[in-house]
Amino acid sequence: MITTLHIKNIGIIDDLCVELNSGFNVFTGETGAGKTLIIDAINIISGGRFSKEIIRKGEEYSFMELNLFLPNNENAIDGNVIVSREVHSNGRNSCKINGRLVTVTELKEFMNSVIDIHGQNDNQKILNSKYHIKYLDDFAGSGLLSEQKEYKDLFFKYNELKNKLKENLGDEKEKQRRLDLLQYEFDEIDKAKLKVGEEESLIEKRNLFINFEKISTNLNEANANIEKSVETVSNGVKALEKIESIDKIYSQKLEELKNIYYELEEFSRDISYLDSDMFYDANEQNEIEERLDLIFSLKRKYGNSIEEILEYKNKIEMEIDRINNLDEVNRKIRKELENITNLMKEKSDKMHELRVKTSQILSEKINLELNDLEMPNAKFMIDIKTLDEFNKTGLDDVNFLISTNLGEDAKELSKIASGGEMSRIMLAIKTVLADTDSTPILIFDEIDTGISGKAAKSVGQKLKLIGKGHQVICITHQPSIAAKGDYNYFISKSVNKQRTHTEIRKLEEDEIIDEIARISNGDITDIAKKHAIELRKSA
Repeated sequence: MITTLHIKNIGIIDDLCVELNSGFNVFTGETGAGKTLIIDAINIISGGRFSKEIIRKGEEYSFMELNLFLPNNENAIDGNVIVSREVHSNGRNSCKINGRLVTVTELKEFMNSVIDIHGQNDNQKILNSKYHIKYLDDFAGSGLLSEQKEYKDLFFKYNELKNKLKENLGDEKEKQRRLDLLQYEFDEIDKAKLKVGEEESLIEKRNLFINFEKISTNLNEANANIEKSVETVSNGVKALEKIESIDKIYSQKLEELKNIYYELEEFSRDISYLDSDMFYDANEQNEIEERLDLIFSLKRKYGNSIEEILEYKNKIEMEIDRINNLDEVNRKIRKELENITNLMKEKSDKMHELRVKTSQILSEKINLELNDLEMPNAKFMIDIKTLDEFNKTGLDDVNFLISTNLGEDAKELSKIASGGEMSRIMLAIKTVLADTDSTPILIFDEIDTGISGKAAKSVGQKLKLIGKGHQVICITHQPSIAAKGDYNYFISKSVNKQRTHTEIRKLEEDEIIDEIARISNGDITDIAKKHAIELRKSA
């Protein structure tokens, strides 16, 4: 239920906050005081469309907030959920559930299970045909719901087996297509005869060919300079040999220089060998480039390295072997699927029979309610079509239809144009479904449009009845409806500093009598008050 409603900057509402109660809440008040604006605000915070023209003149934004008591809701904190929406004139939009930012779609989806607003089509779950089968099944009760639970278990297994068959390539064409692809990939990798470390070796060799001329030139130059150095060091050795006997230090230095000479000589030979080993083969370079291109192509398709490509090849080989041995597995799955399909068909047929039977009872009850609401020519009916494919509820597609006048074709509920007519149709349906409808908050706007005192009395009785299991909020101009309220609120407007303001307050019992008298007579006379007391007593 809504425990607190806060609205800021919508139309003539500047800042309004009201605490609401469970049961049947009645809103009455002066014409143009802002009653419908309150419903508009609840519609907007429920994810409905918003026009910036509704923002209070001179303000930059509108703000709406609801405190909801939903003890069994997954979003609830200590049973409470705070929902808010702020819309700015520049189009910026902020929606929150318990302080968490959500999209308008998420907000609407959440509020769709919490509030039905009858009189504006944006937030009426019952207008959405996808929910009709649930309404019908809930009304049918435990017998059908028990069948449906068993069916859902079968449907879960049915989908599980279908997915497994799909994974196992149960379709022969799909299986062959998959095998052809895998075999092509395996053959392509196998034909390449890849070896680990091959790519690095080829890159190294290609680098030598690319730089052949540069390497050869510089090796020759290095070798020529080293040979000159060898000759120079050799001359130095000869010079030191002439004085080595004079002092020990000279013989030591001679030994060191000889070592340098031998190392330099050996280094010169190494450079010569490197130079002599250098060769260039254009054909071999082309072969290397082609091989590297092949490796790159395979890496692009099958892995980032030769190791990964070879690992992928092993996986392909195992997958080919697995697929070739799936026939027996798939045969067993198909047999199990056939058995489950037969069981599902039996359950679907049984649910269909129960739905057809229940739809006749539900239609009769709703048509009786419509007659009470001065819609004797209206005819509610339930269309049940059989589908070709199983879904989570069986093989039935359920749609609620209504014909509001004799001779007219039955239409979908959402096609009813009149707000008052729609509200009474919804009230009739909700009255019958009151015990099984899980939507906790019902709001009725324009419900008393074009109805007489007798119908208004019936409307009030039905709203009171629904209020025993739901929070009902209703705007009315009818005294017999207002008299049935568990809680009555008066909406008025005042002018302060050249601005109009909307106010709302909960009425005490004597004030309720005065308000019923005002609605009945236009003035609060003794006769009108006496009539109001009688209406209140009858409630």
